[in-house]
Amino acid sequence: MIQNITVSLKEAQNVLAHLISNKTTLKNIESAANILIESLKNGHRIFSCGNGGSMCDAMHFAEELTGRYRKNRKAYPAIAINDPSHLTCVANDFGYAYVFSRYLEAHGKSGDTLIAISTSGNSETILNAAKTANSIGVKVIALTGRINLELQDLSDIYICTPGGQFADRVQELHIKVLHILIEMIERYFHPENYVEVYRDRTPHH
Repeated sequence: MIQNITVSLKEAQNVLAHLISNKTTLKNIESAANILIESLKNGHRIFSCGNGGSMCDAMHFAEELTGRYRKNRKAYPAIAINDPSHLTCVANDFGYAYVFSRYLEAHGKSGDTLIAISTSGNSETILNAAKTANSIGVKVIALTGRINLELQDLSDIYICTPGGQFADRVQELHIKVLHILIEMIERYFHPENYVEVYRDRTPHH
């Protein structure tokens, strides 16, 4: 069992190292952070959505912004599209493929930003959400694990973090990217929360 645990951790280490070395992806993360900061600076909102584990990531991202990430500061307007009554109503009346797009149609405003999360990049719900976002002036940051040209064309920023054959490694990279985006937002609006406090390292005799 220890061998399997070690293999799993090394696999995670390798995909993270690949992300760190990918300058294009790092630049895309930086650009995504700037879009989010601009939205918030101008009084707009951030929406996030995804299916299954990606919905959990979307929820985690939103609650870290409305609540607290590291230190106390003001709440930021972030909403994960996860209202059960909305999801089940739309799924029943229009089909599950429209659960996110209908919410954006109702609540999204020009200048807002959507973080659309899909490990495969192929989710119909995410594609429809991106299409609706485009139609109402909401910027789209796609977070995926594989290239999908249709979703890429619908996105202002396309962050692809390949993690191997299965979705779990991709999801691990996604939560790292989301945490970085939150940190960049905080560093911009509340740099005082990131002032390094150095202890006196003078040797005492």
